[in-house]
Amino acid sequence: MTNIEIEVRFLEIDKLKLIEKLHSLGAVDKGEDLLEEIIFYKQNGDWSCIHKHVKIRKTKYRIVLSYKHTREMTATGTEEIEFQFDSMEKGKEFLEKIGLKAFRYQEKRRHKFILDDVIIDIDTWPKIPTYVELEGPSEEALMATAEKLELVWSDSQTTTPASIIEDKYHIKVRELKYFTFDRIE
Repeated sequence: MTNIEIEVRFLEIDKLKLIEKLHSLGAVDKGEDLLEEIIFYKQNGDWSCIHKHVKIRKTKYRIVLSYKHTREMTATGTEEIEFQFDSMEKGKEFLEKIGLKAFRYQEKRRHKFILDDVIIDIDTWPKIPTYVELEGPSEEALMATAEKLELVWSDSQTTTPASIIEDKYHIKVRELKYFTFDRIE
């Protein structure tokens, strides 16, 4: 079993046009949800600069704890381990007891589709244009899906969402305690 996450992002997409295209291709529409997340680093915060974190994510259907470490900025450069549990508060308490610190609360809206064996997440964060993330079993599968969606592969991004938000949109998200639709500080 591999824990490598294979994904790319395409920035500043036309959400309605992409949804229309996905429907025309017969993609399974899993609906839109608000994702609430708490990002944890080591107490001294040094994981942030090496693109490593633990995250608790709450959706309307489940709560997931995940460890992510982006070792290289490629489609296959991120290690991810995740599992479900039943309480965001208990998860936060557990992570704090083992020495991690909650550094940021964040939100995004995600509209999820599945086309063939690729997950297509249309993500809308506060204060930045909507982008799409493709995640699948191989880089080749992502390329094929991008082509079906008329996305230009050379425009794909493999950096982390935090890096995109900071580098492209000049929002110092790693320095924020809250990055939500009603609170940015």
